[in-house]
Amino acid sequence: MMTEPQEIDDEEHEQIFQRVAAIDVAKASGHVCTRVPHETRPGKRRTRVWKVGATTKAILELADHLVCEGIEMVSVESTSDYWRPFYYLLQARGLSVQLVNARDVKNVPGRPKTDKLDSVWQAKLTERGMLRPSFVPPPEIRRLRDYTRLRTDLTGERGRHWQRLEKLLEDALIKVSSVASTMDTLSVRDMLEALIAGERNPRVLAGLARGRMRAKHAALVEALTGQFDDHHAELARLLLDQIDALAGQIDKLTGRIEELIAATPAAQPPTDPPHGDHTDSTDSADTAHAAHSAHADPELPEIPEIPGTALPAVDRLDEIPGIGRLTAQAMIAEVGLNMAQFPTAAHLVSWTKFCPQTFQSGPKTRSGKTGKGNPYLRAALGEAAAAAAKTDTFLGERYRRLVKRCGKRKALVAVGRSILVIVWHLLADPTARFHDLGPDFYDSRIDKNKKARNHIRQLQALGYRVTLEPAA
Repeated sequence: MMTEPQEIDDEEHEQIFQRVAAIDVAKASGHVCTRVPHETRPGKRRTRVWKVGATTKAILELADHLVCEGIEMVSVESTSDYWRPFYYLLQARGLSVQLVNARDVKNVPGRPKTDKLDSVWQAKLTERGMLRPSFVPPPEIRRLRDYTRLRTDLTGERGRHWQRLEKLLEDALIKVSSVASTMDTLSVRDMLEALIAGERNPRVLAGLARGRMRAKHAALVEALTGQFDDHHAELARLLLDQIDALAGQIDKLTGRIEELIAATPAAQPPTDPPHGDHTDSTDSADTAHAAHSAHADPELPEIPEIPGTALPAVDRLDEIPGIGRLTAQAMIAEVGLNMAQFPTAAHLVSWTKFCPQTFQSGPKTRSGKTGKGNPYLRAALGEAAAAAAKTDTFLGERYRRLVKRCGKRKALVAVGRSILVIVWHLLADPTARFHDLGPDFYDSRIDKNKKARNHIRQLQALGYRVTLEPAA
C-alpha cells in the first residue's frame, strides 16, 4: 500500500550554483577550489585548486579574482577561528559567503584525506546546495558577543580565584567557608582582611560578622581557629588583589555592554504605534503576548493577548523567571536580535542543540543525544533554567513535574528549551511582553472526573470493588 506523497520544500541554501568556490582554511593559509563551467567543453566543469596565504593582502587579491570569475557562492570551512579573515574580507568585497561546519564537510570514506581533496569535495557540495550555512551574526552583534564572552570568561576566572583562596584557607586550618554561605560576603572579606593585617584572635575575627552572620558567632570562633601564618597572608593578599582586579574589569565590561546595546536600534522598543497612526491610548498600547513555553507544546492552546507597554529587548527578557539582565545580554549577544535567520522557535532550539536528535530505521524511532551547540548560550540557558526551577511560576512547576520521571538533567534541559522558545517569541515581536501562565496552569486543565474514572478502571482490573466517597 502506497501512501500519498508528501511535498518537501527546499531550504533557502539548497539551490544549484554554476560558479562556486570553496576554501579549506588553516592557520597560515587556505586551499581554494573553484568550479565553473568549462569554456570549450559543454556540459563539463573546470576545477582549479591553489594555495592562498591567510594575510589580508592575499585574501583581498583572492577576493578580486573570485569577483572576476563571477563566483556565486563561497564556502569557508574551518575548525577554529581561522575562518574570520576569509569570511569578513570576502563578504566585504560583495561575495556571497557561507561558513560551514567541518562535521558537515566530511571526506568520502576510501579516499585520501588532504587539504586539496577536501577543498574539491567542499566545492562539489557547494554547487549542489548540500551544505548548511552556519549562523554568523552581523558586525554589531559580533562586537557585543566579544564583550559578553570575555565577561563570562573573566567571571569564571574570578570564581577559580575564590576556589584557590578557599584551598589556601583550608591549608591554614581556617574553615570559614563551612559557616558562611559564600566566600564573597562582606563579613568574610572583613575577616580575611583582618587575618592578613595580623589579627589571629578567633573571637575578635568572629566579632567582625555582619547581619545574619552574627547569629553564628560560636561556629565562627571554631572555624577561625587555625594556623594562619605570614606566608598564608601574603598569598591571600595576592589572590584578593586578583579578585578585585577581575571584578573591576567585569564591571567595566558590563558598562560597555550596556552602551553597545543602547546604541543598537533593534534592541530598543518600536517608536511607531503598532496599529497605524492612531494616537488613542488603547490603539497605541503595545500588544503583550504571553510568549511562554505553551507555544512550544502543541497540546497547549494559544495564549490570549494582553495590553502592555513596549520595553527594550533586555528588559523584556529580564521579565522571564530565571533570567537577569546579565543573562539577557549574553543571550542577545549569542542569538542576535533578528530572528529572520531562525524561521521558527524550533529552528533556534535545534541550532542551540537543546532538543534530541531523531533516528528512524523502519518501524523503530529513537532519540539521540542533544549535541554540543553554542557553549556560551547553553551555559546561560542552564543557569536560567536552574534559577527558574526554584520559582513558584509556570517554569518552576514544569520542572517539578518533569523531574519526577526524567531526572534533574533532562528536566533542566526541557525548562531551558521552554525559556529559549519564550526568548524567540519576545525577540521576533518587539511589542511582545512576557506573561506567566502561573504554577496552577496544568492543574486547571485536568479533567478530575476523567482522571477518577481511569483510576477506578485500573483498580477494578486488579479485582477491587471501588466506592467513592467525597472528602469533607
